[in-house]
Amino acid sequence: MRYSDKTSISVRQASKPDAKRISALDASNKTDYVWQMDLREEDTHIQVVFQRTRLPRSVELDFRDSIDDLETNLMKHALVLVAESTGVLTGFLVVDIGTAQDAAIITNFAVERSMRRRGIATAMLVTARDWASRAGLNRLIIVTQSRNYPAICFCRRNGYTYCGYNDSYYSNQDIALFFGMKLR
Repeated sequence: MRYSDKTSISVRQASKPDAKRISALDASNKTDYVWQMDLREEDTHIQVVFQRTRLPRSVELDFRDSIDDLETNLMKHALVLVAESTGVLTGFLVVDIGTAQDAAIITNFAVERSMRRRGIATAMLVTARDWASRAGLNRLIIVTQSRNYPAICFCRRNGYTYCGYNDSYYSNQDIALFFGMKLR
């Protein structure tokens, strides 16, 4: 698969030896925005609004804990993909199967910080979507934190639409946002 003039990308299913290589990735990110939630409950209705809010200063996002967890639980997921460029592991994507709506759920994905904006995440996403379609699943859902604005933009750029949230999904109590796409 070739996604740019300078980067040849191959995407394949991860194997156990890839776990160490995944944990060596710099999956950190920086953001100037968050999707801030405003929840209003009244007698007759509940209103939830997410609004893009500029932060007073850039925030560094570190996902080391989720990558370390992946290293010990790599084979417990329905699918783990890795991307390589010129023999170097440049990204990963984790898919689990949801119990409702026959959905595949992307619970974690990242590209090495120095290799971003070269089509690597898109190549993994296309591979995951093809896998979910072949598996007969109806939807592909991506989960990301409300403070991970770069991931939110990526989801929306790739045709995924907002489809829900969970206000205490992560162990640090961050809000999870769900972006989905129908496969059939």
